[in-house]
Amino acid sequence: MTDGPLLLLETSGRTGFVALAVGSAVVAERRLDESRRNARDLAPFVAELLAGHGLTARDLAGIVVGLGPGSYTGLRVGLISAKVLAYVTGCALLGIPTFDVLARQAPADAGRVEVLADAQKDKVYHQAFVAGTAGPLTVIAWDVWAAACPAGTIVTGPGATKYPDRLPAGVTVLPAEVRQPTPAGLLSAGLARLERGERDDPFALEPLYLRPSSAEEQWDARR
Repeated sequence: MTDGPLLLLETSGRTGFVALAVGSAVVAERRLDESRRNARDLAPFVAELLAGHGLTARDLAGIVVGLGPGSYTGLRVGLISAKVLAYVTGCALLGIPTFDVLARQAPADAGRVEVLADAQKDKVYHQAFVAGTAGPLTVIAWDVWAAACPAGTIVTGPGATKYPDRLPAGVTVLPAEVRQPTPAGLLSAGLARLERGERDDPFALEPLYLRPSSAEEQWDARR
């Protein structure tokens, strides 16, 4: 267990959060605006949370940040903020794949969990977790995924109800409140890495994009 406070940043989805944790408990959090004004709100929210607990950035033991996949703009804002703050203060930086967090938020006795997020154009980001072991993170057509998904699977993630009338038979979709990353879920994943003595290089850590942005695809199409 870390001896100091941890800052938690998650900006991969439509809504994000900034949170502060001490030990294994989340002690404060602020939700980022749904209009994705992360660049405007994130720094003031961090300052507000720290000041509210009599802390400065240099008191942080570490920063835990979601890596996506998700919103290109949101991920860039969240990750660059975490990297700069970790570099300046010298605290630990821990990047956590967002799907790892979502899998952790599934019931502990779940045998197979499949996490989905919208990848646009009838596709989803997909990753399967079997008994806690992660498979490859891929982009796949919805119908291809649905045809291969076995009965008894627990399905979660922001893309789980992308096509509710085309869900495969025999699967269980988790409630909406755990299909998005939570501060407690991100903290759990971050603490697991800290306890193993891991930390990331602020100069090397990158978000999980998997595919080009829509703007890049349109530019390539023009060429």
